[in-house]
Amino acid sequence: MTNVSDAMVARLSDWGVSRVFGYAGDGIDPILAAIGRAEDRVELVTARHEEMAAFMATGHAKYSGEVGVCLATQGPGAIHLLNGLYDAKLDRKPVVAIVGQVVSTALGSGYLQEVDLQTLFKDVCGQYVQTVTRPEQLPLVLDDAIRTALATSSPTCVIVPHDVQKAEVPEAEQHGHGLVSTSTAFARPRVVPHDADLDRAAELLSAGERVALLVGQGAAGAAAQVEQVAGRLGAGITTSLLGKPHLDESLPWNCGVMGHLGTTASADLLGSCDTFLIVGSSDPWTEFYPAPGQARTVQIDLAARNIGAKHPVDVPLPGDAALTLDALLPRLRPAGPGWRDEVEGFVTAWREIAERRASQPAEPLNPQLVVRELSAQLPADAQVAVDVGSVTYWYARHLLLPAGVPAHLSSTLASMGSAMPYGIAAKLLRPDRPVVALAGDGAMQMNGLSELVTVAARWREWADPRFVVLVLHNGDLSEVTWEQREMEGDGRLPASQEVPSFPYARYAELLGLRGIRVDSPDGVAGAWREALAADRPCLIEAVVDPDVPLLAPRQLQEKVDQTRRGLAQEPAGDRAEGMLDAQRRHERDHDPAGMSRRDQDD
Repeated sequence: MTNVSDAMVARLSDWGVSRVFGYAGDGIDPILAAIGRAEDRVELVTARHEEMAAFMATGHAKYSGEVGVCLATQGPGAIHLLNGLYDAKLDRKPVVAIVGQVVSTALGSGYLQEVDLQTLFKDVCGQYVQTVTRPEQLPLVLDDAIRTALATSSPTCVIVPHDVQKAEVPEAEQHGHGLVSTSTAFARPRVVPHDADLDRAAELLSAGERVALLVGQGAAGAAAQVEQVAGRLGAGITTSLLGKPHLDESLPWNCGVMGHLGTTASADLLGSCDTFLIVGSSDPWTEFYPAPGQARTVQIDLAARNIGAKHPVDVPLPGDAALTLDALLPRLRPAGPGWRDEVEGFVTAWREIAERRASQPAEPLNPQLVVRELSAQLPADAQVAVDVGSVTYWYARHLLLPAGVPAHLSSTLASMGSAMPYGIAAKLLRPDRPVVALAGDGAMQMNGLSELVTVAARWREWADPRFVVLVLHNGDLSEVTWEQREMEGDGRLPASQEVPSFPYARYAELLGLRGIRVDSPDGVAGAWREALAADRPCLIEAVVDPDVPLLAPRQLQEKVDQTRRGLAQEPAGDRAEGMLDAQRRHERDHDPAGMSRRDQDD
């Protein structure tokens, strides 16, 4: 006879799960023991906090395309999982949370650490959350949880009371009334739109004179098809933040990332197009989409419920991106060269703006320069993890990813603290490839310093020991600081925005890692070279200027004026305002679409 915990671990292995991210607690002791007995098949990765374990599971799903699994005890452990699981839900990634529960005989008694877990996980794991109450139920619940997570690209939850974890499982699979037999069979469908819809979409797109494509993470694996369709239509391309790694940003008609943290080229493209094709994106930055009535729209998405959810759509095409574009391409009529030439002008203008911004004097160091310098040195086999904050803006605008380099972040939830657990998950998945994690000092203090301990504990196991962490040290929660000014017209509140000083590089050295502190433009390139050549993980502490503006591309004048009102309330706000004015001049000097002039006319 075997117990439920051993059967669970064996079933995970049958599904191809070889790694579980978690944190110990007495409510899951039997499961931990079972993993120990099967450690040759399923590895337990212990984070420093359950939230980080859930982020690691989500990161594993993002970098691998497979299901991620996290494990926590009841009560506080289960509660701590929520943030990482919501990250999976909002970015649509398959994750299974396995959670302990107090002994079933004590449920409802107000027992120590007793929480109503069904209610707790009802929203975040809304596609499937179930409690195992009998040993015979285990394969059914675990199979359904994994299958549902994969099929719906969402998190699911399996709750196992402590006594059930230890219960014996019948030796032979039982068959009878009320007993459900399941398996680990899973396959994805081939989804292509109807011919009539493809014909309508092709006619609409071919009639367009100024076609723009918005490409998201749903186009993963369809880069060739996207480029072919864009070429046939003479179109320009912009990407969502999640779509950025999936297309070649060196193309002269790739306008880069759209939205508040995007490029002027993207704003020019979407502000000038008359025809709009959305491929695998449901980006929430709706104010940066074409204005209502400006462009006729076709949307391709595997999830039909996403079509029309962010922007009015004339022709919906529910289907796999690559297959749908393959079917659409021969139906399209070639376009003339005029619009493509204009789009390339948008891109050229943005590249000049970006270079000027990165070279703008700052005290002591411009963060844009630090991230931009990485583009020239990022290894072709790297894996990139990005945190939330000002570093996300610099990643979106200044880091050019080599083809095939994966990069992930908490995009839709936008939760601080994702870079380190994501980077660890990526490294454990492919230990022979270098990892670069980009974070701000706020996120690093929130949880990154703790997970640096995890890196220090594990790096000697890795075939390639390189794990480079960039910390932008500016002593400020700068994204929120700039949001206070731009969105509210308020000045920076030091009590809420200051990040305590911390010796990040020296802390890395204390852990036995390499630490490099750089506070001069002359030292940036050398810091990256040294870190990427190190024989162990390395942390670069870049001391950067918090006054470098996070300016939205082609920002409306009323928003700029509101930002100035906020800066006017600050004792030293004139310095940041001067940098803001300089960036506005950069945009006006390179404005082939006339967007800045149009804003001034309004």
